[in-house]
Amino acid sequence: MNNRNLFENYTKAFLNQNSMINLISKNDEKYLWEKHIFDSLSIENFFQIYGNDFKTLLDIGTGGGFPSVPIAIAYPNLAVYAIDSIRKKINAIENIKAELNLSNLHPICDRVEKLNDKFDLITSRAVAPLKVIAGYAAPLLNKGGYFIAYKSKRAEDEIEEARPVLKKQKLDLVDTLEYQLPLEEIYIRNLIVLKKL
Repeated sequence: MNNRNLFENYTKAFLNQNSMINLISKNDEKYLWEKHIFDSLSIENFFQIYGNDFKTLLDIGTGGGFPSVPIAIAYPNLAVYAIDSIRKKINAIENIKAELNLSNLHPICDRVEKLNDKFDLITSRAVAPLKVIAGYAAPLLNKGGYFIAYKSKRAEDEIEEARPVLKKQKLDLVDTLEYQLPLEEIYIRNLIVLKKL
């Protein structure tokens, strides 16, 4: 099955789960591709610069599965671990995983502080301010690994607020990749790329 078909099936499976539990708001359903899937897949901007021979990715606070599920679909050779402490959200992701047969997707229902594993890449989208989430991500990164935080146009402010935490956690700001969502109004987003020293 090609990627396009997989994404069509994913959209159907996601909307089916969303009708049972609120993963995204009903208003956002019509922008599922533009606001959620396209946004999740913007990690391609990172891979184009830093390569994509990474083995493992952890998505902290995955919620309805963004960016973890679209990344798992697009990059079948990457083992994607999606963690969230809310059981019904992880159940929904388990159902989507089973329906699409995504063997590289590993949903985890737990708090991120309980994890002991290390990962090549960590992502986080719409979870907490950078100064908070960086403290959770840093201990779980392999040396030389990258933490990619999906952020709004306030990215620069968040970076400034997080500087003391980044220094303490030995995270080096290596890039801020700006992109735009394919919506009628201008919708600027950023990937803040931090490297574990």
